[in-house]
Amino acid sequence: MSLFSDYGMKLAQWWNGMSSRDLIWLSIGLIGQSMFVMRWIIQWIASERAKRLVVPDLFWYASLAGGLMVLAYGLYKPDPVLVLGQFGVFIYARNVYYIWRQKEAELDPGARKSNPAAE
Repeated sequence: MSLFSDYGMKLAQWWNGMSSRDLIWLSIGLIGQSMFVMRWIIQWIASERAKRLVVPDLFWYASLAGGLMVLAYGLYKPDPVLVLGQFGVFIYARNVYYIWRQKEAELDPGARKSNPAAE
């Protein structure tokens, strides 16, 4: 048997053994991975439009959502490679937090000066 037919048979056996719960989690994992691809497309399009390197806010939102979904899938499996690969979730969350803080400051520039605890 060839490599492709062996792989096809294994894939068919794997697919037939999937429960409905497994299919839901597989969908979550695939959507999460798709969001990682989408974030690079978002960044590429934004940079092409601006004719310079741009990392739009949506890049970080897609990174965070995709990372959380892949992390959840990795925890469900359990797959330590997927789980450890999602360390970036902390960085994505921090960047989204900074986006929110920046937008908040732009809406009310005097808020930070009058409230030192907000720093």
